[in-house]
Amino acid sequence: MTKTVLIAEKFQNGAGLSGYVAEIGNCMLCAQIGVEPEFDQSAAYVEGWLEAMKEDSRAIFRAASEAQKAVDYIMTRTAQADRMAAE
Repeated sequence: MTKTVLIAEKFQNGAGLSGYVAEIGNCMLCAQIGVEPEFDQSAAYVEGWLEAMKEDSRAIFRAASEAQKAVDYIMTRTAQADRMAAE
């Protein structure tokens, strides 16, 4: 492989974690508000997660942690907006 390909591959692997954060966050948020999530692309995501975990066994835990932070932020902002609307 050329250096450019290696750099691009490393960047893509790093950027891929954001997709896992979003997908896990989606499931967490849906669970909190009582909405059933859609899993149209779940097989592709699972395959990607398995590849990521081969390289970094803690990747899923980091993604879940970041997803929880995002869900907490969304829920806090929603609660604040609801309070402001009620005033």
